[in-house]
Amino acid sequence: MAGSGRPVGLVLLALGPVLAAAYAGAGHLAIRAAVRAQTAGPAWEGGRIDESGLTSLGVDTWRLTWWTAMVVGAVAVAYLAFGVLLLRERRGRTLILVVSGVLIVPYALGFGVALFNPVELLAGLYDSPDFLAGLPAWQPYTAWLLLAGGLAQAVGMVVAAAYGRRAAPKPPDVAEVNGQS
Repeated sequence: MAGSGRPVGLVLLALGPVLAAAYAGAGHLAIRAAVRAQTAGPAWEGGRIDESGLTSLGVDTWRLTWWTAMVVGAVAVAYLAFGVLLLRERRGRTLILVVSGVLIVPYALGFGVALFNPVELLAGLYDSPDFLAGLPAWQPYTAWLLLAGGLAQAVGMVVAAAYGRRAAPKPPDVAEVNGQS
């Protein structure tokens, strides 16, 4: 089992950006399904549809989903980079850990926004029951992908920090430096 910390830590750290992308992809699929239901519903009055096939509500909800995924994804990539730096036998580990502690704020805010489910909120604001009815039942649970990515990266940071600390050269003992045993 010796030496298994490095690959495990890297895999856990890589899950953050992957799950942020999965959140965006699942959100896009859900929004497309809701737009199809909206345009096929009885309340549809023939509003504007853009070149990508989304209604105004679809565009707005996709933008919110996309920006949430982008913010969380950017932070997740930063955590991946920090984890790689922690694996190295260099100084500056304290600064990396402090900055990574600060970066948890945008990660948590992104999860909070996703958990608040802006897709449903905007559909209610636009008063579009057909859009709401077209959302897949699994759509509200996509926010948990961001939480899973954050938790995996937190464990990955701990594994990377522990592995890097073990790999770092030990400072000489004071008794050895003074010639005493």
